[in-house]
Amino acid sequence: MLHGVWHFSFTVSDLDASVAFYQDLLDFQLIHTQEQRNPYTSKLVGYPDAHLRVAQLAVPGQPRGLSSHDLELVQYLNPEGRHVDTEIRDPGAAHLALTVDDIHDRHTKLTDAGVRFYSEPNAITAGVNEGGFTCYFEDPDGAVLELVQPPAHRLAANGPA
Repeated sequence: MLHGVWHFSFTVSDLDASVAFYQDLLDFQLIHTQEQRNPYTSKLVGYPDAHLRVAQLAVPGQPRGLSSHDLELVQYLNPEGRHVDTEIRDPGAAHLALTVDDIHDRHTKLTDAGVRFYSEPNAITAGVNEGGFTCYFEDPDGAVLELVQPPAHRLAANGPA
């Protein structure tokens, strides 16, 4: 029986810079950080002598159920990773969609901070989210993120984003 989603994770090149990005620009809350350098971690990730720095972040105010965090950021100190170019269209590529109620203001704030967007917020003109807005952007390592402002009737039904 499936009970939920424990977490989702991005591998990053600089944990401190990524934590700052997700905290300061996207309003995630840092839950904790830790270093992992032990036989269990090496076996888990499949690299002998693995050494990782890990941070867990959460969306403030959301229910916390079985999971103790929502977003995990991992920096490999050993073996050191390398940047791989992927495009959103490539199999295996992923993106994380974040629900907001102020997409235009957030787009401006993030653009002013130097964040790379694929486009300005786009009006959603078809489908279940018709009447809302959406746009893709990237985190410091190029992971694709999405802002979604649901249509007013969905926001009203579920409370603030």
